[in-house]
Amino acid sequence: MGQAWGFDGHGGPEVQKFFDRPDPAPGRGEVLIRVDVAGVNPLDYLLRSGLVPGFDGGRPFPRVLGMEAAGTVLALGEDVDGLEVGDAVFGFALTGGGTYAETTVLSAPNTARVPAGLSATVAATLPIAGTTAVDVLDQLGLPAGATVLVNGVGGGVGLAVAQLAAGRGLRVIGIGSTAKREHAEAAGARFIDYRAGDVVTAARELVPDGFDGIVDLVGGTSLRTVAPLARESGNVIAVGDMSVTDLGGRFVERRLDRENLERSARLALAGVLAPVITAIHPLSDAPAAVAAVEHGHTSGKVVIKVT
Repeated sequence: MGQAWGFDGHGGPEVQKFFDRPDPAPGRGEVLIRVDVAGVNPLDYLLRSGLVPGFDGGRPFPRVLGMEAAGTVLALGEDVDGLEVGDAVFGFALTGGGTYAETTVLSAPNTARVPAGLSATVAATLPIAGTTAVDVLDQLGLPAGATVLVNGVGGGVGLAVAQLAAGRGLRVIGIGSTAKREHAEAAGARFIDYRAGDVVTAARELVPDGFDGIVDLVGGTSLRTVAPLARESGNVIAVGDMSVTDLGGRFVERRLDRENLERSARLALAGVLAPVITAIHPLSDAPAAVAAVEHGHTSGKVVIKVT
């Protein structure tokens, strides 16, 4: 038996709880891991709220929170290639096992070895933020010297996008709240504080002819405010709001495979991608970790150190 933090029904924070569960048995195409570090993401509380169906693997309640982790392989299910017991790995819990737990199962095709020199703490932040940043920039395909606006630059994905965009030679402008300025500027972005005035006017003062690309991480009214700043509507890519297509933009095309995980790890080893980890919580403090991300009080990435 091992401790886990999860939820016993869909809803708000009131449905969350600690509980004990036996080590899950890895099914076909899964690996059982001892979790060292789990990443905390907005997707976690959206799944808890029932707003993103289809990621539970048909598992009964209570379910474990968390979608990304780094740890050590304890056992292999059938039809697992390229991984062995004892490997240090990181990846996605796409079959409903959750990651805020002492042990869990990851989907083997969506899991990669942690390369030598990369810590488990950094590796645990890459499945969501690292690969998303790679995907949106690949999808935009902008040449060096082009301009990109990152709407919601202060979170884990936004900072990763800014870092990788700067690494590709793009001119990066980021919109965020006052508290996010320092990290955004360190990531290579020219910062616009949305609380300080009209962001459209501020953006047009910096880039009068319009942006070559826009990456939106906020959605809703904010997306509709910044989308007209793009020179071409098709170069507006949203990560969380699928209604971007109504504006002529595109929703991010995600690649969750091992190859993309390995690519993000190489970028992290090279220092091009440097996850900004602003809080490390023990598993016993998982409620506070989730609350901080859910209430938008954090910049960069929050992780839970399990072992």
